[in-house]
Amino acid sequence: DALPIFYGCLAGIFIGTIQVMLLTISEFEPKYQDRVAPPGLTQVPTALKTEVTFTVSDPKSYELYIKSIAKFLNKYNDSEQTDQMVFEDCSTKPETYTDRKEVNGAQGQKKSCRFKREWLGNCSGLLDPTYGYSEGKPCVIIKLNRVLGFKPRPPVNGSVEVLTSYDPNIIPVHCAAKKEEDVKNIGSVKYYGMGGVAGFPLQYYPYYGKLLQPKYLQPLLAVQFTNLTFNTEVRIECKAYGENIDYNDKDRFQGRFDVKFDIKSS
Repeated sequence: DALPIFYGCLAGIFIGTIQVMLLTISEFEPKYQDRVAPPGLTQVPTALKTEVTFTVSDPKSYELYIKSIAKFLNKYNDSEQTDQMVFEDCSTKPETYTDRKEVNGAQGQKKSCRFKREWLGNCSGLLDPTYGYSEGKPCVIIKLNRVLGFKPRPPVNGSVEVLTSYDPNIIPVHCAAKKEEDVKNIGSVKYYGMGGVAGFPLQYYPYYGKLLQPKYLQPLLAVQFTNLTFNTEVRIECKAYGENIDYNDKDRFQGRFDVKFDIKSS
């Protein structure tokens, strides 16, 4: 009969089309990289509705926060970065992008830059296992989410008013009051990162994906709020700055995030 032959041909065409399409898809990188949104900026500890609320005199009230940070930072321990076939040292100060050649499997897996936990200073947990929470001086660990092949471009010198210094090899981050009424309640803000700079060093980019860099560690920045006003809500916004880092009102984590602190003295 003609009908079974027709459907057989139709199925053959469909299967052939799928096979041809699969030949054009790489398992190492997206086909349409230009359609990928800029990376999100996120913080640890993660908190419900990005509200961090605790009482300084009650360790139980901030226990989950410090456990969240400690768990996240475990993979940044020196003991986790000893394999010379997987990790390499990429300087102790910010430098330009690390070129690891093409995004394919021809050369096998690619090495990843080590990132030392000690660079996070007071927020590393190495000296203070409470990350400042026991004193009402909380730390947050900031990261730029991974985007395969993405090279964040630093802002043009002088284009960002809030920055007090400029380094052409970092993506700077700045945290400030979310609203005018919060300005008087923030106090001093300290930043801890590679080389003492407030941002993400470029040599950790681009990221080549889980297949080629299974142990990749994205660079971190720690921010400590050392003089927040107690017994009042304080809203803070942290933003990363770069020529290809955008913000979107529909996505509050694209290139920035905000967090609300409510610290009770007792």
